[in-house]
Amino acid sequence: MVLTGAQVIMECLLEQGVDTVFGYPGGSVLYIYDALYEYRDRINHVRTAHEQGAAHAADGYARSTGKTGVCIATSGPGATNLVTGIATAYMDSVPMVAITGNVNLDLLGLDSFQEVDITGITMPVTKHNFLVKDVNKLADVLRQAFEIANSGRKGPVLVDIPKDITAQKVTFTHRNDPVLEVKHLFPVEERFEQAMEMLQQAKRPFIYAGGGVIAAEAFDELKTFADRLDAPVSCSLMCQGGYDQTDSRYMGMLGMHGTNTAALAIKDCDLFVAVGTRFSDRVLCNAKLFAQRCQIIQIDIDSAEFNKNIDVALKLKGDAKEILAELNCRLEQQDHADWMAGIAKWQKEFPLSQSVADPNGVTPQMILETLDELTDSDAIIVTDVGQHQMWAAQFYRYRAPRRFITSGGLGTMGFGLGAAIGAQIANPEKRVVNITGDGSFHMNCNELSTAVAYNVPVLEIVFNNSVLGMVRQWQKLFYDSRFSQTDLDKNTNFELLAQAFGAKAFTIRTKDDVRPVLVQALALREPVLINCLIDKDVNVLPMVPAGASVEDPILEM
Repeated sequence: MVLTGAQVIMECLLEQGVDTVFGYPGGSVLYIYDALYEYRDRINHVRTAHEQGAAHAADGYARSTGKTGVCIATSGPGATNLVTGIATAYMDSVPMVAITGNVNLDLLGLDSFQEVDITGITMPVTKHNFLVKDVNKLADVLRQAFEIANSGRKGPVLVDIPKDITAQKVTFTHRNDPVLEVKHLFPVEERFEQAMEMLQQAKRPFIYAGGGVIAAEAFDELKTFADRLDAPVSCSLMCQGGYDQTDSRYMGMLGMHGTNTAALAIKDCDLFVAVGTRFSDRVLCNAKLFAQRCQIIQIDIDSAEFNKNIDVALKLKGDAKEILAELNCRLEQQDHADWMAGIAKWQKEFPLSQSVADPNGVTPQMILETLDELTDSDAIIVTDVGQHQMWAAQFYRYRAPRRFITSGGLGTMGFGLGAAIGAQIANPEKRVVNITGDGSFHMNCNELSTAVAYNVPVLEIVFNNSVLGMVRQWQKLFYDSRFSQTDLDKNTNFELLAQAFGAKAFTIRTKDDVRPVLVQALALREPVLINCLIDKDVNVLPMVPAGASVEDPILEM
């Protein structure tokens, strides 16, 4: 059939199973939006308040489903407004296809109105990107984009399409077979034999799981592996929910804001098994002092991560699900009763807890643990970035994957509300809650208008302490309490702001407000904001100072 380039885009989206896209119209994508009007009964379009919100919404959609998220923006500032969202997805290996319009082919490179070299700009923060100059290649380029985004180590792909390409006509034929040949990665027999020897000889093994476990859908295999190895488990920020946190084996996070149990365990373990994690600096803290008394096995699909940040004894390259399944088939049941008893003792001795001087004061722990109880540990929790992000990881119990959505690698303030909207649209039957701080909320509050316009029933919980809490915490510890530009000094009335956008709003002022307000808010199936007044001196603990060993966290401030 003969279609315009814009119609080809729609047909390719349908081929890939896309039912929702996020974006913002503009001059260079007018033909695309005209096609979206034609295909509106098959492809749902959500117009966000800002293109960055569209990228974050596509990201949240992808993280909560495992599908590839899609966003659309016009040329120039529309395209550049996507960049932070694309970079966020890239750092966390999230599958996304970003489609941007550009000026006509004959205007490229002439500094034309709203022209920008978006492929050049995004080259460092995409798995791949394309500039389509031939309408005959458009369909296969889009197919390649989806295959690249959702294969191997997943990530974002950008497709830049000049306006005249979307208007030109071409013969289109549906295609369901892969455009690209994807290599199957699997370790050789010798490496499995070496792994078996190390696993069977270990007396005090430690399993550390990263976001690759969730990307590979390897949570069942991880559970079986932990049981068979008889080992404790710690999860990175990106793997919250990759292992059931109510399981007695779970120790909490490891790293800068990890638990003391995990810190003590890495000090004593004799084998460290890392699955789908890139050993970021927030986990290692000081790479030279990390896991000095044990051997390390690393399982990862990306060879670039081997020996990048830390040297390992054994590298197993491939899909985490497949490798864990193979290890489970080979590994006989191990017994480390004394080691597990020691872990249990530390867990009781060093629980995470918060307190405030005011006996009626509210702590984030109170709010999150009550939220956890009221939602039966089954909400999708999205966060912005800062103290609230760490509290959400510490005090809500994640029992299943894709229930915790956050910007881990890039640390993007303003990520949360857009991502929550994307996650809620992808999971209409679930309760989606965005946990944010007043600093982050000021960066993305415009997306409340999107939630209201589309009646997306996200619950926005704002931890309002009138400061940039995480930065202030560093200033307090390491800069002699010189609080430079971290007191927000804003007089924003969050309740009135939410109501101005058309959302319901509540405020939690004392501990007696926590349960009734949460109950009331959760009963509503519409956008709701809760303004939670908390003390600015509530800190994220434990905390490992910069340059210190992960084994020696600060437990009190």
